[in-house]
Amino acid sequence: MKVRVYVSLKNGVLDPQGRAIHHAIEGLGHTGVQDVRAGKLIELEVDDTVTDAALDEMASKLLANMVIENYRIERVAA
Repeated sequence: MKVRVYVSLKNGVLDPQGRAIHHAIEGLGHTGVQDVRAGKLIELEVDDTVTDAALDEMASKLLANMVIENYRIERVAA
């Protein structure tokens, strides 16, 4: 089974990567983009025996920095 973990910065945390992307978009001549927030997507291939609690522990202790990031876990149907 495939699991996707989406990690994003918490509101109020500065996002220099998102700012650089926003600047590059403007540099290409595009207008109308108000803000950019960059995050990461982590895909895991796991056995059906891996519990939601185990996935939550992996995300909160390893995949995301809980001081500045949030995460969302999504199980993907095959």
